[in-house]
Amino acid sequence: MIAQRASDDRATAAAFASSWNNAREGSVYTREQFLDWIEPLVPADLQGASVLELGHGNGSLLVHAADCHPRRLVGVELGDTASVARSNLAGASTQPELISGDLCEVVLGGFDVVYCIGVLHHLTDPGAGFKGVLRNTRPGGRFHCWVYGHEGNEIIRLIVDPVRRTASRLPWWVTKYVLAAPLVTPYFLYAKTLKVALAIMPRSQRLWSKLPLYDYTRWIANRSFWFFHHVAFDQLVTPQTRYLKETEVRQLLDDPLVDPGSVYVIRRNGNSWKFGGRREVVARE
Repeated sequence: MIAQRASDDRATAAAFASSWNNAREGSVYTREQFLDWIEPLVPADLQGASVLELGHGNGSLLVHAADCHPRRLVGVELGDTASVARSNLAGASTQPELISGDLCEVVLGGFDVVYCIGVLHHLTDPGAGFKGVLRNTRPGGRFHCWVYGHEGNEIIRLIVDPVRRTASRLPWWVTKYVLAAPLVTPYFLYAKTLKVALAIMPRSQRLWSKLPLYDYTRWIANRSFWFFHHVAFDQLVTPQTRYLKETEVRQLLDDPLVDPGSVYVIRRNGNSWKFGGRREVVARE
């Protein structure tokens, strides 16, 4: 069972590597996006701390984590993206240690802060990934995760996910240029139209808020077509995706290694979950 999980996760990591290794140079994300993803953590929480990112991709988030001046910064990635990540991190103020490994299995000791953004929902067993987050957080240290939500993603689960099951079997360049680009174009136009409508008729916001993916669309509407294309490719290239319910997220947090008084679950953009807390100093029975 464990061997099958590891094999499936390696296949997913390889698919994402094709995405990261063919993205444009530099960080895919802005500093603002990074801060949004890790909130309620703030740069001061990373400054002078030992920080671990589980699932570093092409280093897009590590670039911004480095700017927070941690004492030590480490990234773990199962896919073969180390070369492009090192290139993107060449000018980072803190040079991260990049480690090839399975986040479900890796044991690196306790870090002050461990974060895992956009990875757990692509694992065969998200619970095993979350155990990896806790295992590498020191007692009293902080951990933070972000996952796709089941709630708020009805249209994605209904329309995009069936396409993903086929697209993920195709060569990456077919998925990226033949499928992702034309398929995301209508959504790009929808997002830009919504942005204009809100600017022209701000008092009609309650009406617009009934539209599908409203909060997420408002968030992404400020980005270029390139970013829309990247997100679409990211959605379609992976062999496996889970959409976690709030109850599932809270079940993950109901772990003896988690300090129950530190737990938070935050809905982000109406269709995803940020969650985290502190590791117990002494594990509960």
